Amino acid sequence: MPPKKQKNPSVNISSSLEESEELSLETTVPTEDISSSDERDRTGTQKVTRQLIERKELLHNLQLLKIEMSQKNLIIDNMKVDHLTKTEELEERLNVALHQKQVLALRLDSQLQLTQDESRKQQALRKQEMDVILLRQKQLEETNRQLCDKAGDLRRSLRDLELTEDKYKELRDIPEERLSITEYVAVCFYEVVSPLKAQLSDLHVKRNSLTDDLETHRTQIKSLMKSYEEERRARSELEIRNQRLTLELADTKRLIQEGDFKRDNYSNIKR
Repeated sequence: MPPKKQKNPSVNISSSLEESEELSLETTVPTEDISSSDERDRTGTQKVTRQLIERKELLHNLQLLKIEMSQKNLIIDNMKVDHLTKTEELEERLNVALHQKQVLALRLDSQLQLTQDESRKQQALRKQEMDVILLRQKQLEETNRQLCDKAGDLRRSLRDLELTEDKYKELRDIPEERLSITEYVAVCFYEVVSPLKAQLSDLHVKRNSLTDDLETHRTQIKSLMKSYEEERRARSELEIRNQRLTLELADTKRLIQEGDFKRDNYSNIKR
């Protein structure tokens, strides 16, 4: 909204001054009349009555009141001018604020619309992605169920894979593309397990042979240990006997040496 035109405060002030001047003129006219009448009365009667004095005082007071009223009217007019000026300034500020409010409201509406559009796009995209994920999940669940069924059938068909040699020879001569899964796995299983069974049988034979050898070696070790213990005891006895004979030999040598000493020194001892 365009701002209102301000009123000229000088016009109101001048009009108030003119009114005050008119009031002052009106109040002065009766004063001149009173003075002229007083002069006529003074020349005529030379006597001032109490009534005229009171009237003069009342007129004087009335003149003062009119002057005071004109001054107050002037002050009121000035206050009105200030009030109108401030009101116009506030109205102008209000118009500016309303204009800014409208601009901000338009910007907010535009931004809100953009945000809502973007949110709707994101929601649509998320919904589309969720639909794709749910569809893929259903497909995977169906595939998983089919695989579980096939695995169960395969487990049931692979419970017995043992083949006899005649059955193996019979299935071996059949082309692989004509064999069922169970027959094909049974043939492969037989080809893998048969050498292992042969090796296992050989290992059992070797284990039995090694067990016999181990028992033989254990018997030999026991016999050798027994012989070793006997030899150790005999050696211990021989060592004890050797020590005893060594001591006896030492005693014998000492006695012999004493006998030889007495014999050699017999003549000296006799003197």
